[in-house]
Amino acid sequence: VSVMAAQCMLWQTSPAATELETRVVDWMRQALSLPEGFSGVMQDSASSATLAAALTMRERALHWQGNKKGLQGQPILRIYSSDQVHTSIDRAIWVSGIGEDNLVRIPVAGRLRAMDVTALEAAIVADRDAGMLPAGVIACVGGTSTGGTDDIAGVAAVAKRYGLYLHVDAAWAGSAMICPEYRHFWAGAEHADSIVFNPHKWLGAQFDCSMQFIRRPEDLVRTLAIKPDYLKTHGRDGIINYSEWSVPLGRRFRALKLWFLLRAHGLENLRTMIRNHVAWSEGLAARLARQPDFEIVTEPMLSLFSFRH
Repeated sequence: VSVMAAQCMLWQTSPAATELETRVVDWMRQALSLPEGFSGVMQDSASSATLAAALTMRERALHWQGNKKGLQGQPILRIYSSDQVHTSIDRAIWVSGIGEDNLVRIPVAGRLRAMDVTALEAAIVADRDAGMLPAGVIACVGGTSTGGTDDIAGVAAVAKRYGLYLHVDAAWAGSAMICPEYRHFWAGAEHADSIVFNPHKWLGAQFDCSMQFIRRPEDLVRTLAIKPDYLKTHGRDGIINYSEWSVPLGRRFRALKLWFLLRAHGLENLRTMIRNHVAWSEGLAARLARQPDFEIVTEPMLSLFSFRH
């Protein structure tokens, strides 16, 4: 794919890449059983997708004035997550200018270390009462360390009640959602504003291959698009320029590797692979639990568990 050296920033620089990306993203949307209202874009990593989401949270909360006026003189923005999210969330908060002190860590509870939804709502109300501006929530499905998984439906209800943007980070666990029996782990994801998962993690695609689903792409485009004359596509309405959906201008032909993967293996074979991995994880955890020198620290969440020797 790299040898082709396709420059995929605009429809006019690579029409085939743009059209194939649109098609492959929709294939995956259907495979994950997400509603038709979602469109999407292929990013280089979940880190980039989360940064794009954080920037959109910022702009939407500030009525699209952050890019123009900066954050000086604006209300203090607040973003909410648990302590189970990936460190890329911290970096997105830094780079977006929101600031680490304004990433509010909500306590977790239960086997899946889910964000306490009641505590989330209380934190939002307290911040509003203190004159701060809640902007978004970043929820987790399959945290990197222990598989922490939030109650997406509960978090989504709170986010909707207070007008907050909801981003769901399912970077590794999202691949398992092609299997219907695992979709309960992200029940309510259809209410998110954006979702990211990485086919280059558990689906078997080569790096870099990250997919971000978006409910209102016009908000993302309004946040990130810059349209000088030399980037305008003249005479064509309704086309997609994916460089307006991501931070970098230049883009690789990421969709082709995923197209090859899906065509070569098919969804059923990929589902079998994931089911095997989950079964092997559960089997290994059960064997270790019977050994006196081993202790299961966190129970299996899909293919991930931790133990102590």
